[in-house]
Amino acid sequence: MATLVLYGTKFCPFCLRAKQLLMRNDIAFEEVRVDKDTEQRNIMHERSGRTSVPQIFYGDHHIGGSDELYALERDGGLDKLLAS
Repeated sequence: MATLVLYGTKFCPFCLRAKQLLMRNDIAFEEVRVDKDTEQRNIMHERSGRTSVPQIFYGDHHIGGSDELYALERDGGLDKLLAS
């Protein structure tokens, strides 16, 4: 089973918003703090091509940031993705 991974920082409001959506829907996720770990920030950038946070992945599938996560959830795609 794939793991949902959220790359983020402690004080990023978009990271907090994304985590709230995941917790509200009882979706387990691994948080990788890139503000404390330069190597993980580089990995996030290599995987996503982006430097902004959050960057959210389900397995190898790049969901995107907070706005993309909310759009996916609103359109019913998040449940479908997690069920696959």
